[in-house]
Amino acid sequence: MKVYEFGDKNKPGIMLFPGTCCYWKSNFGHVLENLQEHFYTMVVSYSGFDETENTTFISELDEVEKVEAYIKNKFDGKIFAAYGCSLGGSLVSLLVGRQNIHIDHAIIGSSDMDQAPKWLAKIETAIMIPLFYPFITGKNDCFLSRKMDKRLQQGGESAEYTKKFLKIMGVGSGIDLSFISKESMKNQFCTDLYTKVGEKIHVPGTTIHVFYAKKMGEKYLDRYLK
Repeated sequence: MKVYEFGDKNKPGIMLFPGTCCYWKSNFGHVLENLQEHFYTMVVSYSGFDETENTTFISELDEVEKVEAYIKNKFDGKIFAAYGCSLGGSLVSLLVGRQNIHIDHAIIGSSDMDQAPKWLAKIETAIMIPLFYPFITGKNDCFLSRKMDKRLQQGGESAEYTKKFLKIMGVGSGIDLSFISKESMKNQFCTDLYTKVGEKIHVPGTTIHVFYAKKMGEKYLDRYLK
């Protein structure tokens, strides 16, 4: 795991956590300049998802422990804010709930908060990774690529949403993501499904902010409240 740092260290620190199988530059590169006006900005690049390392993503908890060690070492165990997109929101929730470090403002963005039994998570992973891996890395044509192309050709709101989704994922960006191993992707996808986030989390001095797309449905609001 690596953390990329930008801006003035005297400003409040905000740490950004990418979504599932997202490359940190494609996920957050477009917001770094504006964020630095107000924050010392740090972006987490997960193990197995950074081209400068020869590492493998082991598990969600393994990554959380690395982040905790980093915050303790660099910031005496406390940062002003953390934002997590999708998978990243689960990591932020775990960081808050474990209380090994302190975050003043924890921001969760459109995380699904799925909590599946390990056996079911392994089945879902076995089904999804053969589809998802070539789609992200560009290694061969795949069903998901053809499906996304069809949406783009349809135009309208669906096509615009698809463009933004592909941009965040780094698909079609010209960035070579073939350095991501199937093992890292499998471990990230699977452990996110079965790693449980605590319930009724309340940490003095921490404010939790949540936003999500209402089209995701009421069940996601229920999960956040839980």
